[in-house]
Amino acid sequence: MSFLDHLEELRWHLIRATMSILIVATAAFIAKDFIFDVILFGPKKVDFFTYRLFCELSQSLGQGNSLCIDEMPFRIQSRTMSGQFSAHLWTSITAGFIIAFPYILFEFWRFISPGLKKKERKNARGFIFIASLLFFTGVLFGYYIVTPLSINFLGNYTVSNEVFNDFDLSSYISLLRASVLSSGLIFELPILIYFLTKIGIVTPQFLKSNRKFAIVLVLILSAVITPPDIASQIIVTIPILILYEVSIFISKVVYKRQQKELQNV
Repeated sequence: MSFLDHLEELRWHLIRATMSILIVATAAFIAKDFIFDVILFGPKKVDFFTYRLFCELSQSLGQGNSLCIDEMPFRIQSRTMSGQFSAHLWTSITAGFIIAFPYILFEFWRFISPGLKKKERKNARGFIFIASLLFFTGVLFGYYIVTPLSINFLGNYTVSNEVFNDFDLSSYISLLRASVLSSGLIFELPILIYFLTKIGIVTPQFLKSNRKFAIVLVLILSAVITPPDIASQIIVTIPILILYEVSIFISKVVYKRQQKELQNV
């Protein structure tokens, strides 16, 4: 195929991926009550799963109700004419992207797989499943851990009793969207390291020797996507560090396999 033929092929893959997002986004747009009242505003309610879990944890550790939440002292409002409609529209598109993520990967795989060798296609057979599993795990982590910690901290933070927290709808949704999507993408780290090792950009030795720098970057990243309290940062840092160690293991496996293939040539 010529370069223009490749571009034409890529265009149709992008069109199909975009259509899948729009189809799911339309369904999410129709299911407005469930998307907003149950999912989006779930972390705002004191009986949210994560808050109940922390409360039960503090009681089981003999700390009483130290981690229990009795109220969320803030309100959510819309201060622009198109605020609620815009929030509805962009939330639907975000939901479309998240739910259609496996199909988007499938279209990406269909585009690149013809350029791979038969053995490479065989070795990457579980790519879509593993990448989707990691992404959805990250999304759930962002929704059930990062988002509640952020909302609880920022919602209860005050500089004076004279100031009442009235958060704009777009601000609330932006916080939730950033927490969920950033966590989902961060959990794709092992997949990224796999491909970077395959093309020779990183090696296991490089990842090991730069572990201390990676830890610093992880701490900075955790500070960015979580509220500025130590407990929240530790909760977010631990799984990211585990992902980094898993990435080192994956890089080691890929690197050894490549070295063995070179020896057999």
